[in-house]
Amino acid sequence: MGRLFGTDGVRGVANADLTAEMALGLSVAAAHVLAEAGTFEGHRPVAVVGRDPRASGEFLEAAVVAGLASAGVDVLKVGVLPTPAVAYLTGVLGADLGVMLSASHNAMPDNGVKFFARGGHKLADQLEDRIESVYEEHRTGAPWNRPTGSGVGRVRSYDEGFDRYVAHLIAVLPNRLDGLKIVLDEAHGAAAWVSPEAFARAGAEVVTIGAEPDGLNINDGCGSTHLDKLKAAVIEHGADLGVAHDGDADRCLAVDHTGEEIDGDQILAVLALSMRERGVLRSDTVVATVMSNLGFKLAMEREGIQLVQAAVGDRYVLEEMKEHGYALGGEQSGHVIILDHATTGDGTLTGLMLAARVVESGRSLRELASVMERLPQVLINVPDVDRSRVSSSAELAVAVTEAERELGSTGRVLLRPSGTEPLVRVMVEAADIDQARSVAGRLADVVKSALG
Repeated sequence: MGRLFGTDGVRGVANADLTAEMALGLSVAAAHVLAEAGTFEGHRPVAVVGRDPRASGEFLEAAVVAGLASAGVDVLKVGVLPTPAVAYLTGVLGADLGVMLSASHNAMPDNGVKFFARGGHKLADQLEDRIESVYEEHRTGAPWNRPTGSGVGRVRSYDEGFDRYVAHLIAVLPNRLDGLKIVLDEAHGAAAWVSPEAFARAGAEVVTIGAEPDGLNINDGCGSTHLDKLKAAVIEHGADLGVAHDGDADRCLAVDHTGEEIDGDQILAVLALSMRERGVLRSDTVVATVMSNLGFKLAMEREGIQLVQAAVGDRYVLEEMKEHGYALGGEQSGHVIILDHATTGDGTLTGLMLAARVVESGRSLRELASVMERLPQVLINVPDVDRSRVSSSAELAVAVTEAERELGSTGRVLLRPSGTEPLVRVMVEAADIDQARSVAGRLADVVKSALG
């Protein structure tokens, strides 16, 4: 059996790849791995369980709750809330683990199971491997000690989670948003109610789109992966800016008042300068990934802010931040982690902080984002190749060296094997888009011939 856990939990087509039986079994295994310490300390283990509005989340939630309770874990059901809300509540309630049912930005037929350890932190690879090992043992018939009588877990709804999370978001804002008009695209997802409530309580005039989830329309032509509707709405309503989330609201992308997209790199740049000004950007350092635009790196160098680059994936950004005590990190895709106030990417918090900077500075988002210039970036996926030989192919190494020589200091080349598919991603940045396309195309051809 291949590894179940991907870069962000266990994900697949609901009721096909990800079944109720699997969700139940994974929850039992997670209870044994993540909650056993709580049992040894003499208290009943507790889990926080939330989901996004996908129809499949209803039966998968039932399976997860059944698995946890059957393993002796008390369950607090928080209902439809964003992933970062479940992480926050897991930490603030002192729960032994948290579970979020979501496939993030994926289309509606998919769903996923994400686990959080104590404190609301994503799991290290070793913990995921342990859960997978226990799950496989139980799946193949190994017996496990099932509690009976008063030993089984109890289940109750925790309706206070909504207000508690919103109050947390408002409490950490450096200033209010009075006088600001904002369009929010909620992707018909988990933040459909939380995000508008938080922005409104903070003082903003709010216009919402994509905020009517019916279980089937999540991410359907809206949200952070489809910005056209948000761009049009911002212009139509004469808004100061727009904010878009994905299905589980751990991402945030933005649109300025002209309808121009503001990506995760630009958001990071704006927040980095804001946090440094307020004295909360520890070590004057921001963490990004190797996929961040070269323009972001050049802007941070110019502003005297150190850039640390991690592997692709918000979990790796978070690991780097936690290890060295950095306060801000994120990805171009809009995963932004503000570690003083969240244990994972939080799209609503990011949007609030971005809006607060606009109000506090008295400058438009367009002006604030101009601190960095996005260099043209071309990404080509080359399928059906041996991704394991990317670093060992002499032919490929020569081609990369030639490309880097051609681009000079104003460009960059990155070859990255996919973590889940037999393909290699070729990324080229250059000051000129035609040059970026030309170099990327040539490198893609070499990847095909050398690794095919």
